[in-house]
Amino acid sequence: MAWTASAIPEQEFCEPLHDLESKAEKLAEKIRQSKHFIAFTGAGISTSAGIPDFRGPDGNWTLRAQGKTRTGPTTSTLQAIPTLTHMALVELQNRGFLKYLISQNCDGLHRRSGILPLCRGSHKQEHLSELHGNSNREYCKSCGKDYIRDFRAVGTYEKSDDDHRTGRKCVCGHDLHDSIINFGESLPEIPLDLARHHAKLTDLCLVLGSSLTVTPANEIPESVALRRSRRALEPSLVICNLQKTPLDKLSQIRVFSKTDDLMARVMDKLEIPVPSFILRRRVNITVEENERGKCQVNVLGIDTDGTPVSFLKSVRLLTHRRLLTKEPFRFMPHGGVETGTKLDFEFEFMGHYCEPKLMFTHEYDDNIGKSLYLLEYDPSTGRWTIAKDEEE
Repeated sequence: MAWTASAIPEQEFCEPLHDLESKAEKLAEKIRQSKHFIAFTGAGISTSAGIPDFRGPDGNWTLRAQGKTRTGPTTSTLQAIPTLTHMALVELQNRGFLKYLISQNCDGLHRRSGILPLCRGSHKQEHLSELHGNSNREYCKSCGKDYIRDFRAVGTYEKSDDDHRTGRKCVCGHDLHDSIINFGESLPEIPLDLARHHAKLTDLCLVLGSSLTVTPANEIPESVALRRSRRALEPSLVICNLQKTPLDKLSQIRVFSKTDDLMARVMDKLEIPVPSFILRRRVNITVEENERGKCQVNVLGIDTDGTPVSFLKSVRLLTHRRLLTKEPFRFMPHGGVETGTKLDFEFEFMGHYCEPKLMFTHEYDDNIGKSLYLLEYDPSTGRWTIAKDEEE
């Protein structure tokens, strides 16, 4: 916890390259053989994105214990590019190796990287537990609805440290609350239960970039190690961190390195390329009759699990005079919309990755009430691509 951080940071270690190569090969083989592989991540996986950790030499809690304030440059979590480690985990999930991801991080990079929070299909299955919350996610305590924002959705804490209200309202009319877990607060029940469930199923738990000192989250990988002590050869606990952790002696493979250095080698030995980061957005466009009998065109950003996502700064329907700058984005074209009508839109984004405005055309078909568009932005080229999801 923050108040246990020392003014003298823990020493960092780095494996000799030949040892790192050997351990990467052993880990790659364990991943190949694993039936239920899970990962547990901490702040160390985001440091190469420019986001400081907590207990490192320049960590947030270390500086606090030293009575210092940060003077060097940092990267906003909203502008940070997911790291090689983030993208390696995405690809391991896509290929069916990684069955579940448990994270202590609040920076939102896992969801932005492309990790699926929920598997699509008739039998939906959770894939991600953000145990300490997500600075881009807020929720309604009354109806349980979640919202993902392309801005920091953090409480104002006007009345107390326990006041997580963000100042926005849910569609049901009740207050929205941030999802951040502060010290002394209980972890969210469902993500914690799911993390424990997968820890019981796993035969391989990989810890990346965590000091494993914050409870009760650190009890998840510890439970894996303790289960091994009762069952011969299974399961395996692998830890990669620059500093020592309390669970080092319980691990089967202990790697002292930056997580990117390890995962680059592991992916190479698995012969799996690490994908570049692509910012993916999903937009639903619906044409319907509202409660007053008027034709209404709705534009809504959503995540892969259907959670509403706020990433549009403004929306313009070119045949409509008004530029809409606040959600919900709803247009009521005069005379309605007939089948075959082409609706030309201009989207303006929050711009954290310098996304340019996007112009595209939606052709209305009254046999399809809702159309889903997949928007992909490559920060390296500054270009958008658009595809219509025919499964919807």
